Amino acid sequence: MAAYVLPTAAQAHLDVVGSDEKFPVRRVYCIGKNYVAHIREMNADERDPPVIFMKPADAVVRNGGEIPYPVFTENFHYECELVVVLKSGGYNISVADAARHIYGYAVGLDMTRRDHQKGVLEKGLPWEVTKAFDLSAPIGPVTRAEECGVLTSGQLTLKVNGEVKQDADIGLMIWKVDEIIAKLSEQHRLQPGDIIMTGTPAGVGAVVTGDVLDCTMEGLEPMQVRIGPKAV
Repeated sequence: MAAYVLPTAAQAHLDVVGSDEKFPVRRVYCIGKNYVAHIREMNADERDPPVIFMKPADAVVRNGGEIPYPVFTENFHYECELVVVLKSGGYNISVADAARHIYGYAVGLDMTRRDHQKGVLEKGLPWEVTKAFDLSAPIGPVTRAEECGVLTSGQLTLKVNGEVKQDADIGLMIWKVDEIIAKLSEQHRLQPGDIIMTGTPAGVGAVVTGDVLDCTMEGLEPMQVRIGPKAV
């Protein structure tokens, strides 16, 4: 066993419904611009393909956690999404073969520093400052595909302090889950432990310290997180 000069970080993981075993997270892939209504509310071009970006594995926050209001933003936004977790992968996976690589599904939040997004988009800069910051990927427990089936429809809902803010069927996604897996595998060798956040519907908005966010989707375990005091 290798000896390291510093303590190694804990393995990022997700809970699995009905099991004490954990799902180890390798990479967090994210898809942008995947619901027409959200593209319109962001004043973006509907004709563009979805944007592919990543968050670090240690951005994951499990169900019931608290997210400190992050530094370097005054406009902290939620984006509720269906999350797909993979048990296998490879390059150039076909759309027809994509479903067999899915271990299961969860609901999650792509938390965003919205006040920095406009600037990086206009200048063509990387998205890390607006998307890939600390604790920016709350994700609920994983429901295995053999228990919920292959998900192609279902109502995805986000409530903030009990008030519905986002509510849309995943069937409205422009790029479907199988197509997303195929497209990602053209550019990356997908591997076990990879997770994919599939994009958010319309209704994104800001949160503040003390807010409670509840994400639900038919057939999946709900997720709740709270926004804590500002990080220091």
